[in-house]
Amino acid sequence: MNKVRIFADFHNADVEGRVRLNCAGSKADLEQHGIILRDGQSLIIYSEELEVEGVVHYSDEEKLWTAVIDWNAIREVQPVVPQPAIQDIRKPVI
Repeated sequence: MNKVRIFADFHNADVEGRVRLNCAGSKADLEQHGIILRDGQSLIIYSEELEVEGVVHYSDEEKLWTAVIDWNAIREVQPVVPQPAIQDIRKPVI
């Protein structure tokens, strides 16, 4: 089963090293996938060409969702580039 990829800013971590899931990109991905976060949920956290597996945790101190990640397990990935739509370039039949 493929895990859902959620954007996060790796520079937006709390003092415990958990990545906050409160940026616009995180919110957009959650909405797009129809995900309601819950403690213990496993996701792929990504930013630009980096990704890592993370486990969702609610921060009672900050009142927001975070992801616990292994900072040593962050890996580089090829950027996902949308493919252009194929256009029919044939001449119209007259």
